[in-house]
Amino acid sequence: MILKIDTTKTEEVKVELTDPKTNKTERLQKTQAKGSQVLLPMIVKIMKINKKKFSDLTAIEVNVGPGSFTGTRVGVTVANVLGYALDLPVNGQKGKIAIPVYEKSKFD
Repeated sequence: MILKIDTTKTEEVKVELTDPKTNKTERLQKTQAKGSQVLLPMIVKIMKINKKKFSDLTAIEVNVGPGSFTGTRVGVTVANVLGYALDLPVNGQKGKIAIPVYEKSKFD
């Protein structure tokens, strides 16, 4: 099972759980939500819906951006922490952290 996280858009959080064997994908999306408040509960919810445990995960994919500073940082941090804690590759690399890419500031 692959957990996919996308928090790059302001006030929109997407979480997907994909089974590479069957190509079945379950998606959850929340709009008008702050990623830092809803991301972890969404991950737990999608795991429960699919009757999966964290030990069933084989990889984590996260959208590293570009995107909003806070949203991207939240998604990348959660992905890196889960990857470290569960000893899983994040964006295809095990033992290395994903680095966020932020949108260019309108003040530059």
